Amino acid sequence: MKIDILTLFPNMFEGFLNESIIKRAIQKGLVEINIINFREFSKRNNKQVDDTPYGGGSGMVLMAQPIVDAIESRKKTDSKIILLSPQGTPYTQQKALELKKEKHLILVCGHYEGFDERVRNFVSEEISIGDYILTGGELPAMVISDSIIRLIDGVIKKESYEEESFSNHLLDYPTFTKPENFRGLQVPEILLSGNHQKIAEWRKQEQIKNTMEKRKDLLK
Repeated sequence: MKIDILTLFPNMFEGFLNESIIKRAIQKGLVEINIINFREFSKRNNKQVDDTPYGGGSGMVLMAQPIVDAIESRKKTDSKIILLSPQGTPYTQQKALELKKEKHLILVCGHYEGFDERVRNFVSEEISIGDYILTGGELPAMVISDSIIRLIDGVIKKESYEEESFSNHLLDYPTFTKPENFRGLQVPEILLSGNHQKIAEWRKQEQIKNTMEKRKDLLK
């Protein structure tokens, strides 16, 4: 998979690309990530990419030309172009699984007071990572990239994500490790029993219980 991220702040991605699972996935050749500064596509002498909004109003709006030119410089026939915006469809684990199947993603990070509306004519879809406002689309781009990359074959063990929260519309079950007793808090006896069938049944019941208590909206 190839992921191109269009941003005004490429340095924000240095830690993201050079640590942990993402770094290893890149080193293994399982994913290619390119950070493109769309300021370089500005046709103004000072590389300006924003301007005041028609009709008045506060703040500055990103112009269509630098963003669209940056998109078109990377776009191929199999590209899916995603605008990161609070107006987009809420992001979910099911969407991550869907995007994992794409060969090429272009993620467009906004900033300031938003985009020229005409940018929306050049993208495949809009995605939001939640009902709140951030200073830009860089963090959403990292969130979406991370959630997809970890699903790529060979990045992590398949069973590691197949039993996670949201994989079956349920939250995850509780997990414990050594010691068996921590400050009077005991590991459930069933997990020490060695009976894998009973453990599996307990975990499924705990998933349902956990979801009922914390995210009842997920239950079908």
